[in-house]
Amino acid sequence: MSQITIWGRKSSVNVQSVLWCLEELDLAYSRIDAGFTYGVVTTPAFLAMNPNGKVPVLIDRDGPAIFEAGAILRYLATQYAAGPFWPDVPAARAAVDKWAEWAKINFASHFISDVFWPLVRLAPSQRDYAAINGALASVEKELAIADQVLATHAYLVGDDFSLADIQLGHCLYRYYDIDVVRADLPHLQAYYSRLQTRPGFSRHVMVSYDDLRVTTG
Repeated sequence: MSQITIWGRKSSVNVQSVLWCLEELDLAYSRIDAGFTYGVVTTPAFLAMNPNGKVPVLIDRDGPAIFEAGAILRYLATQYAAGPFWPDVPAARAAVDKWAEWAKINFASHFISDVFWPLVRLAPSQRDYAAINGALASVEKELAIADQVLATHAYLVGDDFSLADIQLGHCLYRYYDIDVVRADLPHLQAYYSRLQTRPGFSRHVMVSYDDLRVTTG
């Protein structure tokens, strides 16, 4: 039996980041469907683990429940990884952590809430395309920073894959899959192609989100 248990549905982008990390670190785990159509998150047992009623939640062995994907990723990296994925030296770790935080705040959170969700979870008649296009332009200004960085090395913090790449990469499948006119960011696109060769990315991030779509109205 695996020592790690994660609660969350496969189509949750935040759950996907954790599943990808678990595979990169070659960690065995069991997953329990929760959230969206699966329910579970409003039960007393789940709320005792995460009073916010959101996924993912992770428990490692008999440890405490951990929620918030970023906190889970850092826990897994600290507990089970080393450099260059998650260096021991504070300055080197900070170099990874600053880009992980940048990717989460400046790209992932903004993209999912202001571009992806309005295009996928709202019926066409309810979409504010001017707002969506404005948000996309804002997101792509941030992605242009990553594109510039990726012009000089293979991954976000150098030529080695790190935790920062999970925080940037876990939303790129959706960015490249949705029906929008994207900016010309050649180094980012080459980076995305490299990520697709990683088994954890193809298995856990390149996942259909058709169950989330609203197509009528």
